[in-house]
Amino acid sequence: MENLSQKPVAIITGASRGVGAATALLLASKGWNITLTCSSTIKEANEIAKACEDYDVEALAIQADVSDNNDCINTIDQTINKWGRIDALINNAGTSKFAWDHSNLELLDAVDFQKIYSVNLVGPFQMIKASKEFLMKSDNPSITNVSSIAGIKGIGSSIAYAASKGALNTMTISMARNLGPIRVNAICPGFIDGDWLKAGLGEEMFDAAKTNLESTVPLKSVATPETIAESILAFILLNKNATGQLLILDGGHHLNL
Repeated sequence: MENLSQKPVAIITGASRGVGAATALLLASKGWNITLTCSSTIKEANEIAKACEDYDVEALAIQADVSDNNDCINTIDQTINKWGRIDALINNAGTSKFAWDHSNLELLDAVDFQKIYSVNLVGPFQMIKASKEFLMKSDNPSITNVSSIAGIKGIGSSIAYAASKGALNTMTISMARNLGPIRVNAICPGFIDGDWLKAGLGEEMFDAAKTNLESTVPLKSVATPETIAESILAFILLNKNATGQLLILDGGHHLNL
């Protein structure tokens, strides 16, 4: 299809809030047209799309479940029909089951693993598969997978979540090796000061964990959706010779003994 847009185009999954929303707004402020997806919160996604358009760009909000391959294909089709190009894919949609006690295996079952893997691993695979031919036509194509320190350290909300992010990290490296000139990287945040983690932990545990990290990690700080978005932007626009990288963004938490 003819390239309809002079502005670069990014697709961001899970973009109705948190890291996805912050990334959409940041890219829009840099002159990018944006497709935002969400699985259920389409009202919020439309609000983020409208905020993106305040930067004199276009935005498209789509309700889509990345675990459904037809939804992934539809997202790509709608994006290409509107703008005729895809320059960046940010796989941010994710899910978990909060089962913090990793020693208690009774908290998880096969269905939990399958649900979490279908969103956190199969979803990114399907989005990449559907968008690959169009990314290949870009003069600066990139894929950024939003992973987690859980996938490196084996910590986090549940064993299933950590395992899914570990698999996403491995897939990132495999694809970076084989999909050039598309650059494929992952960011691995630690604790993010945002609503998703607060809802999963509960406010009391969230506040305690945040306070503890801010006093013990080397940088005495935790990430926010906005600081994570800045690193995603760097992978897209600045780090043009980087691929297959897993960037840990945890204030140095992983360095603690």
